[in-house]
Amino acid sequence: MEETKSLCAKIPIELHNKVRASQEESGFTLNQYVEKLLIEYYQMKEGKSMAQTRTLALQISEELFLRIKNHLDKNPQLTQKAFITDLIIKALDEAES
Repeated sequence: MEETKSLCAKIPIELHNKVRASQEESGFTLNQYVEKLLIEYYQMKEGKSMAQTRTLALQISEELFLRIKNHLDKNPQLTQKAFITDLIIKALDEAES
């Protein structure tokens, strides 16, 4: 089991409310959400910023969206981005072989 340590900091109420709203919307626990934010922050500081990524947006049926959401709800360690990225990589690898 991975060792963990608690981190506590006082922040303005407005920022706290914004963070909690985003955290609840994400479906992550507060621990998972803050860890994700900190990891992304340090990756950005190391030069692994969003500038090196591109956005892919598409519309899907409500039925497919709900199937994806249900799958992610059952696998809280999996993010939507990781799930979709993995599917695309597997499909491309299969098509290219």
